[in-house]
Amino acid sequence: MTEQPKRLYLIDGSSYIYRAYFAIRHLSNSKGMATNAVYGFTNMLLKVMREHAPDHLAVVFDARGPSFRKEIYPEYKANRAAMPEDLVPQIPLIKDLVRAFNLPALEFEGYEADDIIATLARKHAAEGMEVTIVSGDKDLMQVISERVRMLDTMKDKVFGLQEVQERFGGSPDKVVEVQALAGDSSDNVPGVPGIGEKTAVKLISQFGTVENLLARLDEVKGKMKDKLQEFGEQALLSKRLVTLRDDLSLGVGYDALATGDPDREALTALFGELEFHKLQQEFFADAGSRDDDYQAVMTEEALNQLIKRLEEASRISFDTETTSLDAMRADLVGISFAVQAGEAWYIPLGHHYLGAPQQLDRDRVLERLRPLLEDPNKPKIAQNAKYDLLVLRRAGIRVQGTDFDTMVASYLANPAAKSHGMDNMAAELLGRRTIPFSEVAGSGRNQISFAEVEVEKAVTYAAEDADVTLQLAQKLAPMLNKSEQEKLFHEVEMPLVAILADMEWQGVRVDPQVLGNLSREMEQKLSALESEIHELAGCTFNIASPKQTGEVLFEKLGLARGKKTKTGWSTNVEVLQKLAEDHAIAARILEHRGISKLKGTYTDALPKLIHPETGRIHTSFNQTVTATGRLSSSDPNLQNIPIRTPEGRRIREAFIPDEGNVLLAADYSQIELRILAHLADEEVLKESFARGEDIHRRTACEIFGVFPEMVSDEQRRQAKTINFGVLYGMGAFSLAKSLGIDRKQAQGFIDAYFERLPRVAEFLEARREEARSNKYVKTLLGRRCAIPEIDSKNPNFRSYAERNATNYPIQGSAADIIKLAMIGVFKRLQAQSLKTRMVLQVHDELVFDVPRAELDEVSALVKHEMENAVELRVPLDVEVGVGANWREAH
Repeated sequence: MTEQPKRLYLIDGSSYIYRAYFAIRHLSNSKGMATNAVYGFTNMLLKVMREHAPDHLAVVFDARGPSFRKEIYPEYKANRAAMPEDLVPQIPLIKDLVRAFNLPALEFEGYEADDIIATLARKHAAEGMEVTIVSGDKDLMQVISERVRMLDTMKDKVFGLQEVQERFGGSPDKVVEVQALAGDSSDNVPGVPGIGEKTAVKLISQFGTVENLLARLDEVKGKMKDKLQEFGEQALLSKRLVTLRDDLSLGVGYDALATGDPDREALTALFGELEFHKLQQEFFADAGSRDDDYQAVMTEEALNQLIKRLEEASRISFDTETTSLDAMRADLVGISFAVQAGEAWYIPLGHHYLGAPQQLDRDRVLERLRPLLEDPNKPKIAQNAKYDLLVLRRAGIRVQGTDFDTMVASYLANPAAKSHGMDNMAAELLGRRTIPFSEVAGSGRNQISFAEVEVEKAVTYAAEDADVTLQLAQKLAPMLNKSEQEKLFHEVEMPLVAILADMEWQGVRVDPQVLGNLSREMEQKLSALESEIHELAGCTFNIASPKQTGEVLFEKLGLARGKKTKTGWSTNVEVLQKLAEDHAIAARILEHRGISKLKGTYTDALPKLIHPETGRIHTSFNQTVTATGRLSSSDPNLQNIPIRTPEGRRIREAFIPDEGNVLLAADYSQIELRILAHLADEEVLKESFARGEDIHRRTACEIFGVFPEMVSDEQRRQAKTINFGVLYGMGAFSLAKSLGIDRKQAQGFIDAYFERLPRVAEFLEARREEARSNKYVKTLLGRRCAIPEIDSKNPNFRSYAERNATNYPIQGSAADIIKLAMIGVFKRLQAQSLKTRMVLQVHDELVFDVPRAELDEVSALVKHEMENAVELRVPLDVEVGVGANWREAH
């Protein structure tokens, strides 16, 4: 059997650093250090290693300082922009990463990466190796041969002799000749002005080389001959510049290029610093065999022993295993417990597969556990406790006493963390790789339900969850104390966990008939809009296709203001809004898109999400997602139903109360401006709110210098835009764009605003300084909102961070206040044994399903608790509405 030739892969590291940097534009760790290029480069390197498994591999970089080409031609690469500031510190990290994979990171002073690659490729191809150059650089196509190919992993394309022939009209030695004539603007290789690549290919196909071409100029006609006569020496110079050196003495032997096992310890440390937690888990250094004592509870005796241990413990950690990520549809498969690190138990209750062992009766086990789980005085720990509370409630147990949720604790103690999942926290805080779900249940199409996982495998996985959660709680508790988040955690966020679980349990009722009727109306509207758009365009096309829409608008109709992207004409909202000022077709396309999105997201989708058992929709309220502490909702997202469009308001008509009840909606009025008045201690704003004035009218008076009765509707609109623009860090450019005025006028408005409200300007600047000093800002209750990129070298990221520094304290304080209000209202409803249920929280609004007999009492109760959630320097004002559906109530 013939031995297969060894395979050498040579990665053009310098090229891929830039490609990775521009492919992933916004990524940093919690310290604000840019990591986008490192992350992109790592994935590219892993892609090559995993998909091609080369025997030998090297990553090649340009050395610092000028190459020999600079001596030949001082203007070589002179037009290259300076390396982006936030990329500079990532270069050493990338080289450290390559070395941690036990791969050579090669560079050679005075030469470029391409020269090193050419040398290694020619040398080892001559020795019988199959060489693959991993790059997208056309210069390296001159190295291609029978044994050398080029692979562009970004485009997933391979270049061999045939591809060189197709592009350059001959063998790889013609690449240099063509480039000598055509030049290369990216490297500032001059070539011959006016000769592009296609013309160069024709000339070299006819004359073979640049030297032959210049020697036979009498065979060239017209202006081409004149250009070649004038710039012939420049073409020869260009040829020297583009010709790669393949004879360097590198001192890198065959064995040095062999791939080996990565340095897992170095990779673990590096990925930890970069906060690439999934990669960190994948390459965790072998921690040796742990002495974990994980047991399956399969008998009554074992259950008795476990319950005794749980009763004796001062605190217990628990976790559920189920059949679904949707808590309201998940069946309980098992439950695990831990009371001290390294020791945990798993009680399998619902594993069913061929040969599954006999398990304890589920109902009997739960009855035995009920006193412990429902004891409010037995402290309990969980990760994402809300899920477990709902699962166990479906199983008939109302868990009480859950006083530590590790996910919520991480969210407060480490707000800049990219994830608060258990696996990531275990990697970061415990230096531990946890068993991923895919290892026990598979992934993708081959994934099985946890109920089908073998009990033996399930025990280790499930018990580890309870054990690690306990250990994380032990790590996170002092972190909460150090970051001064303990009070917020225990008095706001943890009480809220149970409240959100109750709201998800209650769900909200929707009328599928209303949604169905609205969906049909939208379909008719879309059909009418489609006909109108096609008529305006003079042709039919797929309005849902950005590509076809762009071609119609900018090629067929020739509309101005078009801009091309890599994939075609841009037809995003911003582009269409500009076009809509002058062209009806753009306005209609925008309208079509808006209605189509609402139809797909809500009127068509919501009926399918009605729970088959409850007849209600059970959204998930997310407590650990936003940077400001605001709640979000998902599956479905009920916070994004627009209130300003007719269609959005119609969708709210489908949200209805239980039979005989009404919906009550209570909404904070201008809460963010009230918070600004309080935090900035601005007299003008405080006085205005104290008097119950129209704040936007008052702002218009201040800016435009007119009496209240003289303020026009347009002036009030502009003042409103400015009021909220200030909150969101809006500058003159954005304000001008929003108001449709010139930048100078917008700046004048901003200057006038801050002249009249100087304490606001001081407050905003103080928040920027706070962010620069601490990398976070604080809310009213001391919540830390992370601003890691406030010192970013990238001006766009830094500007975005500065806007967040002024906005987060306001938005975060609003989140604090409504959470306190939810806790206050919930406690009062329980204390007074009312049947009213809080069913939705949307931004600054709470929605309740209220029996008519309780309406007056609940209206007063909700208004009082919301308006007195905190004491501010200005009054909080709550507007309460009641109706037969959400639209009427709002």
